[in-house]
Formats: sequence, structure tokens, C-alpha cells
Amino acid sequence: MKTSAKFVKEKRRNVNITQKQLAEKSGVGLTVIRKIEQGKGNLSLEKVNQVLRMFGHELAPVNSRDLVD
Repeated sequence: MKTSAKFVKEKRRNVNITQKQLAEKSGVGLTVIRKIEQGKGNLSLEKVNQVLRMFGHELAPVNSRDLVD
């Protein structure tokens, strides 16, 4: 499974934009993009989703009961 950090970095590079451009297009600060790509914790789910939506994806909480057969 690919991490969010790796996913965002790969997608950003595939469309050939800088971190600053991605921040501007997604409506978050440059620091948020850097933290996501570095795999830093303690980020707002809403901010992460703002970035992920640029690539047609989103994160949502998962109930542990949903993971069990």
C-alpha cells in the first residue's frame, strides 16, 4: 500500500508542478504540502483531503469493525 506522502509526491511530479503550485491550486499553505510529502503526522484531515482531491482521492476514518470479516 502506498503512503499518502509517496502518492502526493508522485502525482505532483507526474503533472510537473512544484510544491508551491500545488499548494496554491489546492488552497493550502506550502508548509502543508511539505509536511504531507515528508510523511509528517499531526495534519488536519481536511487539509490533507484538500490536496488529495486535486488527484481525485480522499481519506476517511475507518471503523475497525469494518475491517473484520
